[in-house]
Amino acid sequence: MRTGKALRTTTAVAAAVVVATAGCSTRAPESSGGGGGGEGGSAGEVATDVGIEGTTITLGVLTDLTGVFAALGQDITNANTLFWQDNQVCDTYTVELDVQDTNYVPQNGVQLYSGMEPNILAMQQTIGSPINTALAPEYESDQIVNFPSAWARTLTEIPGTGVVGATYDVELANGYSYLFEQGLLQDGATVGHIYFEGEYGENGLAGSEAVAEERGLTIIPAQIKSTDQDMTAQITQFAAAGVDAIALTVAPTQTASAAGVAAAQGLNVPIIGSNPVFAPGLLQGPAAQALKDNLYVASPVSAFDAQPELLEQYQQAYPNVQPSLGVLVGYGMSAIMKQVLDAACENGDLTRAGVVNAFNELQDVDTGGLVVPIQGFETGRSPSLQSFILRPADVPGGATVVQDAFEGEFAEGLR
Repeated sequence: MRTGKALRTTTAVAAAVVVATAGCSTRAPESSGGGGGGEGGSAGEVATDVGIEGTTITLGVLTDLTGVFAALGQDITNANTLFWQDNQVCDTYTVELDVQDTNYVPQNGVQLYSGMEPNILAMQQTIGSPINTALAPEYESDQIVNFPSAWARTLTEIPGTGVVGATYDVELANGYSYLFEQGLLQDGATVGHIYFEGEYGENGLAGSEAVAEERGLTIIPAQIKSTDQDMTAQITQFAAAGVDAIALTVAPTQTASAAGVAAAQGLNVPIIGSNPVFAPGLLQGPAAQALKDNLYVASPVSAFDAQPELLEQYQQAYPNVQPSLGVLVGYGMSAIMKQVLDAACENGDLTRAGVVNAFNELQDVDTGGLVVPIQGFETGRSPSLQSFILRPADVPGGATVVQDAFEGEFAEGLR
């Protein structure tokens, strides 16, 4: 098995957070072919087509800077930028980002992508399951490698799309596993699950339903739109049913409402959520104590208590931004993109087809603890079975790690 090029960094923080060991990933022993070029790694020996001018690679970013995930999108995008300021591909190519704001509206994403597509090699980030789904036909036909800021299982069906961690069903199942291990949930319990309509929410609900089948839980589903902000009706329904826990596959606004209303109604039960449910700004609001008391977040990334050097670098670069854990997502997905592009460069093929081949060959991806270990990107399968468990706290990023990356008892069944 050939060893991929180790991540090279030019700053102390990058060396600390992206392990300084060689071979952060491995590639399958046989190339899947595609594209021309030689064996070398210099710019003159590498085949290219779209998205490279001279020694500059352009990657696309479709993020949310003004919609329901604006705070998350800003931090992920800032971290993408921060990473590529300090890293090159094959020590030769610099990377520039074409950043566009979709406002978390799929139609906007489709239109903005059509404008950037002729000038980009790959997509460094596309935020939101609905937007990734809307763009799936284009990504496939254009042979685009894409790292979504989304974890719906349906996205693993898109060729070249690499979900950065466990899919939502696995992630939430790991959250349940943690609650069982801590004695916070028992067999036969009743759980109310609030979830967004669409791929994100429905994949999270699938995790609840899978655990329910294994442990005899009763799930009370409550579907909402992403524009719904007041969770009073849903929590009142849960309280009347005497739920033992609440599950969330929503955005931070709905999380704050759910936790606050539950506390006001005396419903002090554990709340588990998929990774997008929380933002540190919630700890400045009226639901802060309820969140600290009851919220558990299953996450594909660790927290700043495990990555202090990255926090310091980010705060120096963006002193007026309150950092969220989206920073770790953005930096980690950029590190994985670098591994893909370095592998394609070593293959002598930085065409789009060559980058897709390098992506498909990537195995055992390690980002030095930023992101959970990723086994590879296989169609229809969760790239990882592991999650961190985080709790809200008055620390930078708003959360601390209470459980390092682990595979819960239900994960393999959802593979």
